Amino acid sequence: MFTGIIEEVGTVREMEAGRLVIACRKVLRGTNLGDSVAINGVDLTVMYLDEEALHFNCMPETYRRSNLGRLQPGDPVNLERSLTLSDRLSGHLVRGVVEATGTLVSLTPEEDAVIARYRVPPDILRHSVVKGPITIDGVSLTVTDKDDETLSVSLVQYTQDHTNLISRKPGDSVNLESDIIARYVDQLLSERRPD
Repeated sequence: MFTGIIEEVGTVREMEAGRLVIACRKVLRGTNLGDSVAINGVDLTVMYLDEEALHFNCMPETYRRSNLGRLQPGDPVNLERSLTLSDRLSGHLVRGVVEATGTLVSLTPEEDAVIARYRVPPDILRHSVVKGPITIDGVSLTVTDKDDETLSVSLVQYTQDHTNLISRKPGDSVNLESDIIARYVDQLLSERRPD
C-alpha cells in the first residue's frame, strides 16, 4: 500500500522489454531487495539495486495497463516507497494497481494552482466522485470536476514542484487508479441486484 505522496522524482536510466532501471537518491536509501516501490503509481518489486539506481522487472500485464512501456531514458517518474505500519497516511489508500491509462487534455493556471484535465475511461469515471480521491501517475489527488469523458484535479504548488505532472504535455498518457472503496461498494451493490 501507498499514500500517493510522492517522495522523489527519479529518472529512467534504462528501459527495455521486461526491465526498467530508475536513477534516484532519496528512495534508494533504506530500500532493500524485494521491497515495493511505486513507479508512476505502478507497484514494482526491487530486483536489484546499485549505488545510483533501482532495477525492476516488468511483466506484459504491467505494460498493457500502464504507461511504463512508453518510458524512454531520461524521462522523469514519480517514486514512492510502500507504507510501513508506523507511517502517517497523508494522502489516501493507494494500492499501486494501475487500472487504466488516461490522457492529459489541458493544464490551466488558476492563481498559484494549475487545473489539470484528463480524458479517462468510463470505468474510471464511474468510480470517481467530485471531492473524492483519484491517483494519477501515483499522485494522490482530489477530483474537482468531471463530465461524461473527463475529470479535473487542482495541482497545488507543492505538487507542481515535487511530481512530474506539470511537465506533461496535452496528449501524454498518465496512469490511473480509482478509489478502492468506491470499487468495493459498486461490486457489492451489483451483486445484490436481482437479475
